[in-house]
Amino acid sequence: MSAPTASYRLQLQPSFTLADATAAVPYLAALGVSHLHLSPLLEAVPGSTHGYDTVDHTRVSDQLGGERALRELAATARAHGLRLIADIVPNHMALPVPERLNAPLWQVLRDGPDSPYARWFDIDWAAQDGRVLLPVLGDRLGAVLDELIVDQDTLRYHDHAFPLRPGTQWLPMPELLERQWYRLAWWRLARTELNYRRFFTVNDLIAVRAEDPEVFEATHGVLLRLRNEGVLDGFRVDHPDGLADPRGYLRRLAGAARGAYVVVEKILTGDEQLPTDWPCAGTTGYDALRQIDGVLTDGPGARRLAELYAAHLGEHTGEAVPQAVTEEAQQGRAEMIAPDGELAAEVERLVRLAGRIGAAEPALADHAPLAVRAALQELLTRYPVYRPYPATPARDVTAPASTEQFVELLAHGRLGGGAAKDEFRTRFAQTASAVAAKGVEDTAFYRWHPLLSLNEVGGDPAHPGVDPADFHRWCAHIQQHWPLTMTALSTHDTKRSADARARLAVLAELPQRWLAECTAWSGLAGGLADRNAEWLLWQTLVAAWPIDPERLVAVLLKSVREAKLATSWTSPDPGYEAELCDYARAVLANPELTARITAFVGFLAPYARSNSLAAALLHLTAPGVPDLYQGSERMLYTLVDPDNRAPVRFDAAEASLSELDHEKRHLTSTALHLPRPLGPYRPLATGPHLVAFQRGDDLTVAVTRLPYALARSGRPAALELAGDWTDLLTGREHEGVVDTVTLLTREPS
Repeated sequence: MSAPTASYRLQLQPSFTLADATAAVPYLAALGVSHLHLSPLLEAVPGSTHGYDTVDHTRVSDQLGGERALRELAATARAHGLRLIADIVPNHMALPVPERLNAPLWQVLRDGPDSPYARWFDIDWAAQDGRVLLPVLGDRLGAVLDELIVDQDTLRYHDHAFPLRPGTQWLPMPELLERQWYRLAWWRLARTELNYRRFFTVNDLIAVRAEDPEVFEATHGVLLRLRNEGVLDGFRVDHPDGLADPRGYLRRLAGAARGAYVVVEKILTGDEQLPTDWPCAGTTGYDALRQIDGVLTDGPGARRLAELYAAHLGEHTGEAVPQAVTEEAQQGRAEMIAPDGELAAEVERLVRLAGRIGAAEPALADHAPLAVRAALQELLTRYPVYRPYPATPARDVTAPASTEQFVELLAHGRLGGGAAKDEFRTRFAQTASAVAAKGVEDTAFYRWHPLLSLNEVGGDPAHPGVDPADFHRWCAHIQQHWPLTMTALSTHDTKRSADARARLAVLAELPQRWLAECTAWSGLAGGLADRNAEWLLWQTLVAAWPIDPERLVAVLLKSVREAKLATSWTSPDPGYEAELCDYARAVLANPELTARITAFVGFLAPYARSNSLAAALLHLTAPGVPDLYQGSERMLYTLVDPDNRAPVRFDAAEASLSELDHEKRHLTSTALHLPRPLGPYRPLATGPHLVAFQRGDDLTVAVTRLPYALARSGRPAALELAGDWTDLLTGREHEGVVDTVTLLTREPS
């Protein structure tokens, strides 16, 4: 295995192709990374800016330059000492418009379950009278019948194109529709009647059955060939929690990829650990993000900020932060799986499976569908992690005494094996991960946000802040068990980049002042009826200041639609959204207010700078393989996608870069050029405003934490280093005991 010492993530898209990546190689090699980490390479929906909507597994995307351009990138990279890691999307394909773009799915829609490609897709043919529900119509079928047009062997609906079952093109429209292997339906029926598995709640991403050996081979063939030919050296596995059997998938991948470096985009919850029998190097790094952000965040201050936030909203303030977060998370989960929730169809599939299991085994019979649904809702609402992992089924000693026990034992494989039981166990796990992702991170995190920097992918806002001792324990664990795991601070999925979060983290150190500032800004702006959205607005401005109106409006709209309180993607409230957008634009057009925001961000600047550089240095020197996101070697203040996926200009004039840009890039390059692998990790005892550790015998890392509180205390951060030392960031020599005040005044080191 060619393990990276550091990787650099590039978001490939039509406006940043493989040729653009090739042009960036000399710069990235000089920066000091060992691997380029490429977003998905296979053919995606035309114009895709992310590549996760694959339509063709047989070729490298023509939009990106094709296989020839990939080989040119690999050759140029190798000439500069770099290798390539590629993103694998094993869980789903696009259900594109027009549908013909996905040739395997096109054949399934034409030929039904007898198609050789039917095994590719996770479709419940027992539902919808043996047809695939396609929720693409803008209204109920009867209202759009005259918009359906037969064109030879194709049925067209605006930009959609569907294959006609052979011999049916001459039938009258009602009969023609009845004879197809698909059912065209109003888009609003998706949440309750869909019978194919999706990526979360995205209807136009249909799940692929990668657990089938033939499907695995067909969908991974090109990438594995490129690996075996030396073009690719490693893989990032997207969304392993969507797979039927992540462990089995990784074993198959490890065997086929011949020892390639593999990491998985696994979100670990709380104290959850990555299963030690997964054949991979580790995760893509959200657990590291939580630890690094946490050790630089004032936990008590964040809890005080939450109390002030609740009071600002006019809510009860006696509720502890963990309880408030838990209740919001459970509410978000419960809404997802309610009878009319966005994941109701997935729950109904489990209910149908439970019915089949009871019908086949008298000892498990007579659990009413309504009771099964209620038990599933309760279990999924309170499930403590993203999902369980299928294990060898066993027979529990006692038979279930209640429907609740029946469902829980089925979900965990405690009622024995068999096709239907195994399927239930697998589908429960897949559904649980979707409920967690959509109910918590994509709902609750957009509703309850006293400090936006806490509400990150894999974050734990119920327990803000990480004690330095706990941070050191985590580092020691990674060093011992997962030394080659990826670590990350910014990714294509983070809601706010690391530097944006570093600014926000300062607010936890001055909660009362922040509340006063919010009150003053609101007074100057005239106030917004939705005080929660206004709080979101103010913190978003701090995170990304300065920001133009369109970027601001886009992130606000996405946030309130994800929250689903006053508006949503499926039921937008035009009046509410217009009021919010007009308010945001008016804020940016108010000179007195923008001057005050600029002054406050300027006040935060030295402390935000300290947090940014401290986080960067911890990321680059703590155990694991640091994965840098494009542009993050400079100051990067991006927001939730698609804002964070915009192409990066590597040819930007040096004169256009700020002093902080140069400072962060210098720190990044200096750290990346350290002899790697770094030595064993050893924590150093410090005071509350310092995090320090040694890597081996001759490298010491020390960063400031809680810089605002440190400045107010007037006390130096305590660390004694005997002997002669060189500050690698400044070149200054230190003899005898190092004065940390001098050491940390200009640069963290």
